[in-house]
Amino acid sequence: MGIDLKPAPRPSGVLETVLYAPDLGAIQDFYGRVFGLEPFAVAEGRHVFYRYGPQMLLIFNPEATRIPPPAGALPVPPHGAVGEGHVCFRASAEDIAVWRERLESLGVPIEADFEWPRGGRSIYFRDPADNCLEFAEPRIWGMV
Repeated sequence: MGIDLKPAPRPSGVLETVLYAPDLGAIQDFYGRVFGLEPFAVAEGRHVFYRYGPQMLLIFNPEATRIPPPAGALPVPPHGAVGEGHVCFRASAEDIAVWRERLESLGVPIEADFEWPRGGRSIYFRDPADNCLEFAEPRIWGMV
């Protein structure tokens, strides 16, 4: 006899996006200088969190977050990743042009800039931890 489960509700969106970076000082400089983001929360050597709109960008030092939490701390399970992560930020075609100009003026190299076969433009660049960052039009996924 199988278990009678209620249908699962669909997630309403992504609340947090996570990247990993060992040098959080370089990350704070980059995200402040390039994006104008102010940290929402900082734990020296462990993480820096940013709020933008209704979402959070969490950047963890993977060496620190692989360690299980001490007794009495929040019971967040250990986690971490090695290598480059990827985040794509939603932007209009007009905004992508402005972002490209801003990134170039700040000396941030653009790795790729192209139109997708179904329509929509993307530009790719990197943060100091070599995470691949992208600005793209939502229409690359058929969204408005």
